[in-house]
Amino acid sequence: MSRTLTTSSVTARTKHKTVATWLAFLGGALGLHRFYLYGMGDWMGWLLPIPTALGVYGIERVQQLGQDDQLSWLLIPMLGFTLAGCALRAILYGLMDKTRWNQRFNPELPADAPAGSTHWGTIMGIGLSLMLGATVLMASIAYSFQHYFEYQVEEARKISQ
Repeated sequence: MSRTLTTSSVTARTKHKTVATWLAFLGGALGLHRFYLYGMGDWMGWLLPIPTALGVYGIERVQQLGQDDQLSWLLIPMLGFTLAGCALRAILYGLMDKTRWNQRFNPELPADAPAGSTHWGTIMGIGLSLMLGATVLMASIAYSFQHYFEYQVEEARKISQ
């Protein structure tokens, strides 16, 4: 009976690469992948929602105050960079070698355990993370630079008058 309990307790703690990839892609901005891999005591997991919430607040400010709100220019890219970073993390999880995955996240399992295997679900998560992450990153950079240069032009006009 103790052997059955030990086996079920090991499976309860097993961390699957496909699950971690999808959690980083879909819920990474809320720290879900960090909580899955490191537990609820992970401080990075608790910090991830802060830039996400600030970015959402920036979007709300733009909707209420218009695009001339300078604080929103700083807040909105925080959301974009957080989403892009989590997409990158999903890609890194998905591309990690099975042996390295199991050594890092499942040290009690053998190095070739199936928890670190790459499946079609993992590949789909990697592909979607690459597409969304690159799009969000480029949009965040473009948004930041556009508003920065508009601000610089407006300040130069004020000086020249």
